[in-house]
Amino acid sequence: MTVLWTSEALVAATGGRPIGTMPSGVGGISIDTRTLKPGDAFYAIKGEAMDGHDFASAAVAAGASVLVVAEAKLPALGRLAVPMIVVPDVLQALERTGIAARDRTRAKVIAVTGSAGKTSTKEALRHALSAVGTVHASDKSFNNHWGVPLTLAKLPEDCDYAVFEIGMNHPGEIRPLVRMVRPHVAIVTIIAAAHLGFFKNLEEIATAKAEIFEGLVPGGTALVNRDDERWALLERLARKAGVENVAGFGEHSRAEYHLTKCRLEADHSEIVARIAGKNHALAIGAPGRHVVQNVLAVLGAAHLAGADVARVAAALETLSPESGRGKRHSLSVPGGRITLIDESYNANPASMKAALDLLNATPVSGNGRRIAVLGDMLELGAHSHRLHAALAEMVKGTKTDIVLMAGPEMKALAEALPDGVRREYRAGAAELQPVLMETLRPGDAVMVKSSKGIGFSKLVDALIKTFPADAAKRA
Repeated sequence: MTVLWTSEALVAATGGRPIGTMPSGVGGISIDTRTLKPGDAFYAIKGEAMDGHDFASAAVAAGASVLVVAEAKLPALGRLAVPMIVVPDVLQALERTGIAARDRTRAKVIAVTGSAGKTSTKEALRHALSAVGTVHASDKSFNNHWGVPLTLAKLPEDCDYAVFEIGMNHPGEIRPLVRMVRPHVAIVTIIAAAHLGFFKNLEEIATAKAEIFEGLVPGGTALVNRDDERWALLERLARKAGVENVAGFGEHSRAEYHLTKCRLEADHSEIVARIAGKNHALAIGAPGRHVVQNVLAVLGAAHLAGADVARVAAALETLSPESGRGKRHSLSVPGGRITLIDESYNANPASMKAALDLLNATPVSGNGRRIAVLGDMLELGAHSHRLHAALAEMVKGTKTDIVLMAGPEMKALAEALPDGVRREYRAGAAELQPVLMETLRPGDAVMVKSSKGIGFSKLVDALIKTFPADAAKRA
């Protein structure tokens, strides 16, 4: 087992009181018994729905070498045969562990926020920087008040790069997280109408996202989308936060990390980007203009972190989309194949446009059609009806043949679509599933997009289960 924390260092980091014979060290940090590995330290965090102390026995059974528990819960834990570190509050102990990890690391640290593209940019950074060094990055979308300190606590002392995703849906949420992370580079991908139900306008969203600049280390750089309409506001907020170095990425002529050429293909893109006065021609394995924008941020961050940009650029040729974020499947249906684009993880107006553009660029064969399967965009508040109806203009600008919709908010789009577009609307994903299955025919390209809470990932799962990708490979 590789030791992540010696027991002495872990006790010091948590500020807790050790009970029992401590192991020499722990191999990892866990807050979930389902993913806990033997030798991990289990932090019994109390969440909104569950209390980790209720799973202490399961943690021991899974091989936890140490439990980090709250003093108030100690009497209820009985005589568990495992050493413990007793603390006043377990989440605070996790935060302290994360801060200690940040203090000891030599890694160049990059933090990413934005209304769309956070996880995709984080994963692209993980992928590309792995070509030039060891990389630590957050799992999945661990970007909130427990995900960020957990990712920090798992940060190895000797890695070269560390990448953190920081999210929010209310003002003030990024500030305490980024002050733990203390990045050398802070990226804002784009400002868009995500979580607009909690804000008056996009300017308020930009102001909340700009909290990421407050955690930059002295001499760090704010890396901002130069093509974003809120560029000037973000630059001003960065300066207000005391940031001396503000750089832009994008197609804008004044962007320091500048896109000079771009060719979008159905399954990849080819670009030329000017980085630090040198042109880099590269292929990007994942398709979409929005991915190109994310890659410009990746190249800029790599340069700012002192990485070999040429090697980073070359690694992007093998970049592939994540599940729920543009991953493609070739599925076998009676008489041929369909292309499935899985965009089911999340949705807001900006990511909806990007997904519709992806569908538009995807070729169909024979009598195939382009089918958009769209579910509600959540957390838009009073703006929801208007923004869902506005998707009609996005659809009109593409070669989409059929729009299948579900969710109460999507009714606004169903009513706004022009007469020439075939549409079907149902109350929810379950009711839409048989309609989708009956609609498919060989040669179709199908794109599934919604906010995660709408459950459209079940549609993706149903398609893959009914029309397996392996069968397509054997055909």
